[in-house]
Amino acid sequence: KDTIFWQALLHNFLFLLIQVPIMLILGLLFANLLNSKEIRFKGFFRLALFLPCVTSLVAYSLVFKMLFQIDGLVNHFLMAVHLIASPMNNSFWAKVSIIIALCWRWTGYNMMFYISGMQNIPYTTIEAARIDGATRLQEFFYVVIPQLKEVILFTSITSTIGTIQLFDEVVNITAGGPSNATMTASQYIYNHSFVYSANFGYSAALSWVVVLIVAALSMLQFAVTREKKGKVG
Repeated sequence: KDTIFWQALLHNFLFLLIQVPIMLILGLLFANLLNSKEIRFKGFFRLALFLPCVTSLVAYSLVFKMLFQIDGLVNHFLMAVHLIASPMNNSFWAKVSIIIALCWRWTGYNMMFYISGMQNIPYTTIEAARIDGATRLQEFFYVVIPQLKEVILFTSITSTIGTIQLFDEVVNITAGGPSNATMTASQYIYNHSFVYSANFGYSAALSWVVVLIVAALSMLQFAVTREKKGKVG
């Protein structure tokens, strides 16, 4: 009957459905690009994309908060080039800022897993595809990705868990606002423990709901993957 909790959980699923696919797809594309032998300075680009995930959560969240606040750099720039008439300060843009921040931080992290997986793919399979006349796009979708299924499953599960537990970015960038429009389940649990009058029993109950949801989503992803393997077999 706690409508605020279900609203917060809905925000988690919204971020999960939008941000996680964008992040994983970008990670795959960057990994495929930076695994190519034709690209120069690959080490530099890999480091540049990976560095965000080793920065302090609080530090980078505060930077994004300053960038996207009403008198921040992003609003000033967009208004200067006449893309927007007034500062972006509604619930929609608050969610967008969270999604951008998450993608900036975690895309490079997943990219490194994909690069590692790609380097373990037997080159003979790629050579065979090229001999058969496969284009680079066909090679990517029909040779590389099928051999990365286990790595993609791992990153999708860890990304799902991280998004359902999302806390730092929301607290530091939007504080759950405006009007609870970006509040997540973890922040709501934290509020019941330390911000509102302390109610650790209720917080523990809410935490178990989150645990069960994470377990159910993980098992669903495993089941879908096993089903696909069975069909291929």
